[in-house]
Amino acid sequence: MKQLTFGEKVGYSLGDVAANLVFQMMMIYQLKFYTDIFGLEGAVAGTVLLVAPLIGMVADPLAGIIADRTNTRWGKYRPWLLWTALPFALFYVLAFTNPGIADKTLVAVYATISYILLLTMYSFNNTPYASLGGVMTADIRQRTSITSIRFVASTIAQFVVQGLTLPLVNRFGGPNATHGWTMTIVLFASAAFVCSLIAFATTRERITPPPAQQMSIGRDMRETLGSVAWRAVFLLTLCLFVTLAMWGSGMNFYFQSYVDQPSLYRFLGRLGLVAGSAESSGAIGSLFAAFNLIAHSERDAYAIGFSLFNMTNALVQFLGVILLSNYLANHWGKKTTFLVCLSLTTVFTALFYLPQPSDVGSLYLLCVLKSLAYAPTIPILWSMVADVADHIEYTCHRRATGFCFSGVVCALKVGIGVGGALAGLLLSVFGYVSGGSALQSPLAVSGIRLVASILPAALFALGCLCILFYPITKKFNAKMQQELHARRMSSLSQ
Repeated sequence: MKQLTFGEKVGYSLGDVAANLVFQMMMIYQLKFYTDIFGLEGAVAGTVLLVAPLIGMVADPLAGIIADRTNTRWGKYRPWLLWTALPFALFYVLAFTNPGIADKTLVAVYATISYILLLTMYSFNNTPYASLGGVMTADIRQRTSITSIRFVASTIAQFVVQGLTLPLVNRFGGPNATHGWTMTIVLFASAAFVCSLIAFATTRERITPPPAQQMSIGRDMRETLGSVAWRAVFLLTLCLFVTLAMWGSGMNFYFQSYVDQPSLYRFLGRLGLVAGSAESSGAIGSLFAAFNLIAHSERDAYAIGFSLFNMTNALVQFLGVILLSNYLANHWGKKTTFLVCLSLTTVFTALFYLPQPSDVGSLYLLCVLKSLAYAPTIPILWSMVADVADHIEYTCHRRATGFCFSGVVCALKVGIGVGGALAGLLLSVFGYVSGGSALQSPLAVSGIRLVASILPAALFALGCLCILFYPITKKFNAKMQQELHARRMSSLSQ
């Protein structure tokens, strides 16, 4: 079996950089953008985040069905990276552009339509991209290696979006936050466009459906939806991304409205991230200053502190993916590794309820522990989806990789919509007042704490239950891959 080159693995991973430059923004900042830039109430913003993915759900299976039936000299899935690169970037900018409309009802309509367009193009870009990873190789270790490199790259994108967005908004916009957001999104969208093109140019498809397979949408649907393995991964993905969106949105509000800003400012000072400190005048300080990551007053504590929190999260996940994912998955198997790591993540997420507003150090310690626990699950999830596509071929003697992946992408998109919607609706119920500078009531702050800790932890626990029903163990996967390889060799020799 031909080994993939490191260059092809890296090239493929850039497709996930493109997706995460968009996805991380939707997951962490979209709710905050709607409340503070569009001026929508939390309940209205949450409704937009819920309605748009539900309307756009049809795009996910459609993208999978069309991709499975695409036949070009580049393959089935690769060409979609080329065809969607430009519209994906344009719709990204559109979704984060303030239309300047005074009527909030019309603003909500604009937000909904632009978000639907972005999510639809996300489906036609990311479903074929995810499917491509399942047909580049059938080797279990190579597949895990691909997903590990892919998610190292995605973690870099996470680091950039979560860590640099607010500083870049402030640098580009100054007092004009709307302009700052526009310029920041244009920068990220341009990078996503280039990454999609490189991913297209550097990858190859090697696994094809069985030669005698007849195309049947009905059978694709029955066999995929009837798979216990697929249903387990679908529900797991849904739980994970509802949780990640709720927690990511919640922590944004948590840092602004719960964390004591003078304490956060002093903490940044101890790290040399305050103007005038000895560390801020050195080479590293100059680098941080270039990205507007030096606080000049307590008013900057939220933007710099939350960015540092996100960069810590991304950096620890980066190290965890590199150092732990392959080792743990190869040693213990994907299912066992995922269950243990997600269980630890559940505990550390719940603990965010405990720190006092001034206990900034504990927040960052919990960030390190949670990120390290969660990191191995990141590449394993998509490697498991590829195994599910193999499992369906193993049991049904037919392959519908695109449709299989499309359901999981659908769960991802609906998950971030539901997670953001729940966060917005809950904050509204607890009395959150939209507007970045608004002083929140004690009840609203209590709601923010729950949305950033106990509630997402409970959803992570549901994800742990889902993984128990996943039937593909390490031993079974090895047996399945051997039999599939023998079938494919037999088909080629006929």
